Amino acid sequence: MRLANTIVLASTNRHKFEEFETLFKKYPELTIAPVQDFIRNSEKLGLVETSDEYLENAKAKARTCNHGCHYPSLADDSGLEVMALEGRPGVRSHRFAIPKTGQTQDQANMMKLLEEMKNIPAPQRNARFVCHLVLVMEGTIFHSVGVLDGTIAFDPKGVEGFGYDPIFIPKGKDKTLAEMSPSEKNKISHRSMAVDQLMQELASKEIVIARP
Repeated sequence: MRLANTIVLASTNRHKFEEFETLFKKYPELTIAPVQDFIRNSEKLGLVETSDEYLENAKAKARTCNHGCHYPSLADDSGLEVMALEGRPGVRSHRFAIPKTGQTQDQANMMKLLEEMKNIPAPQRNARFVCHLVLVMEGTIFHSVGVLDGTIAFDPKGVEGFGYDPIFIPKGKDKTLAEMSPSEKNKISHRSMAVDQLMQELASKEIVIARP
């Protein structure tokens, strides 16, 4: 099987695209391209996220993208799971809260989470980021998973990253993901783990990279 050197990312999230673009720089034979360059009305990709399972949502987005552009298509579905909240917000992480006037979706999500956890002490604030990554090409599905353990901070700190990064402290660290530089975050992130696992699987199956 030959893998075209261009992979289309099935996401219209600019921050997510920039993160994946950076993660794939260690694999210079591949180019990550934004879905907007290949599919009209690509913002509707999010409408296929109807499952309560990360894997099924990632599959749906990757399949939809692949069907629309016929290039190898990559999609992830990621979430923050808080143990004290029985795994919430989980697969609903991006749609956890309804933003108030003047709030971004990310700000609303963080504020709701911190409010629900305001009475939970430090020893019980364990959480983890989970990323399910799916690549669809030539009718074949490749799947990988990345998990980053940590804890939830009491207040947002840092200006880097996106999503819940300002309130997530990775295990063994003393600062949030948003206080880390992008390169520092990308060495340990759940998406980084998923990308590396995916590339190892492709290599083990002797997938050939097609040159332009």
